[in-house]
Amino acid sequence: MRVPAALAAILILGFGPAALAQDTQRVRTDKVEVVVETAARGLEHPWGLTFLPDGRMLVTERPGRLRIVSQDGALSDPIKGLPAVAARRQGGLLDIALDPSFAQNRLVYFTFAEDRGNGQAGTSVARARLSEDGSALEQLQVIFQQQPSYTGGNHFGSRLVFDREGNLFITLGDRFDLRDQAQNLTSHIGKVLRIKPEGGAASGNPFLNRDGARPEIWSIGHRNIQAAALHPTTGALWTVEHGARGGDEVNIPEKGKNYGWPVISYGVDYSGAKIGEGTRKAGMEQPVFYWDPSIAPSGMAFYTGDKFPGWRGSILVGALSGKLVSRLETEGNRVTGEERMLQNLGERIRDVRQGPDGLVYLLTDSPQGRILRVRPAD
Repeated sequence: MRVPAALAAILILGFGPAALAQDTQRVRTDKVEVVVETAARGLEHPWGLTFLPDGRMLVTERPGRLRIVSQDGALSDPIKGLPAVAARRQGGLLDIALDPSFAQNRLVYFTFAEDRGNGQAGTSVARARLSEDGSALEQLQVIFQQQPSYTGGNHFGSRLVFDREGNLFITLGDRFDLRDQAQNLTSHIGKVLRIKPEGGAASGNPFLNRDGARPEIWSIGHRNIQAAALHPTTGALWTVEHGARGGDEVNIPEKGKNYGWPVISYGVDYSGAKIGEGTRKAGMEQPVFYWDPSIAPSGMAFYTGDKFPGWRGSILVGALSGKLVSRLETEGNRVTGEERMLQNLGERIRDVRQGPDGLVYLLTDSPQGRILRVRPAD
């Protein structure tokens, strides 16, 4: 359910256009004063970020490049060995994740819009071994291909999250024009999937033995999920997905459940027309929290570090059109308050990650994208 205004601790924070040229900015939040600093720059539409064991970062660029970023902000040459990507509109090279045993096997996983020919594309997942010197991907395998393919260039999703059993969650979009397929079990469109790390449906999936259903499906009825993370205590998957005009949702996708899109929604179509049948229907789940109007959420992290004690247990969600970070306070499976931080930063926030140093890292989505590091003020 949506958090009532009386419970939401909403604080509009930010800095004006003059701050865009600055590498460091001091900002007051309702819990702590922070410094936002540029950790790296010169990335073209960076989309996904993960930390290597030595503290360096692997960062995807949507046009189809993968780079290692050093702790002092230096960018490597593009890593060799990536497949061709369909880099058009919202498609391209998207999320990235390390294998839970990366220290032993050096495997990385990434999502990308794969060119399927005849102008069609679909979200695919590949895994490969990162060479010892970090310059190339080796032994690349495509382990999943979303079906059906489609010519449109929107709503590819997608985030990758390993569960505690070592299986891989994949969040997928509805490809915009195919939204009715989010309710169709014969399609991967508008679903959360769960696969084995080598590919193929994971054991225990809800539709594994049902005729006419895709066995990889975990949950259905999603619009365009660009944020996902495991709850640090329960291990449950939490997601944040785009609504249309309003209706961005936080969900906890459970096995076999239906999250309503496009039958129910708290938003309206871009034309202003009503979507579906309303906001509730029997057999369809309600969101844990929603935004109306939309903030266009992308990227999330549960904060578990010690650098910002007042944020511990919160969800940090990036916003594209909102150009902010939304900090959601939680109790169990409920969202109890919201603080809107770093508003008017002047850039779209594509991804949010907690670093191994306990600091917060943000990707800004622009042709000259940056990695921003958020740390406590001295």
